[in-house]
Amino acid sequence: MTYCVGVQVDEGLVFLSDSRTNAGVDQVSTFRKMTFFEMPGERAIVILAAGNLSITQTVTGMLRERITTAKGSLLTARTLADAARLVGDAIREVHRRDADALKENGIEFNPTFIVGGQIGGEAMRLFQVYSAGNFIETTADTRYFQIGEAKYGKPIIDRVVKADTSIAAAAKCALISMDSTIRSNLSVGMPLDLAILRRDALAISLHRSIGADDAYFKVIRDGWGESLRNAFHALPDPPIP
Repeated sequence: MTYCVGVQVDEGLVFLSDSRTNAGVDQVSTFRKMTFFEMPGERAIVILAAGNLSITQTVTGMLRERITTAKGSLLTARTLADAARLVGDAIREVHRRDADALKENGIEFNPTFIVGGQIGGEAMRLFQVYSAGNFIETTADTRYFQIGEAKYGKPIIDRVVKADTSIAAAAKCALISMDSTIRSNLSVGMPLDLAILRRDALAISLHRSIGADDAYFKVIRDGWGESLRNAFHALPDPPIP
């Protein structure tokens, strides 16, 4: 399992992913879930992946290979919607080739992706691509997407993120969302990948790997937990006789 989130605000895009793919008493596996396709000054695209690792790696590997072939490439796509279609096409191709064999071995074909960024000449855009290859885009009412173990980190984003939320606040909110998920689900874990794309920068503005000893993330974890406890105790008790 994993948890990835992409958030769109007026100032830019925030992407955050964990790196845990398997957790148990004696085994924890770590693989990155964030991939960049970038031509600074012309385009910057970030892809987050959740689902069976062999499937998602096959899809992203196919997208990388097509950069140097005659087939459609994320570095030549005219729009972000075209880029999302290319991801969907890659998912369908992998499904046609591997789905039956995977099913025979009891493996569900379940990849999902978040695709976002900006291509010169159009606004920032953010999409969620499903395992069938279809996709949806953020709207004024829905400014973020989550894939993987989404339920624990959803409430804070719903309460905080608006169009005019600063990109720094959006990143902080995403990190709190991730911390809530890590605390509630063993299958999501460190290290984290945080990426920020500022509007019209047409390049990755920030990419940071966050480990368990990261000083800022520790402040977030401790401060958020203490703030929740203080808020809880500040509320009146129910009128129970």
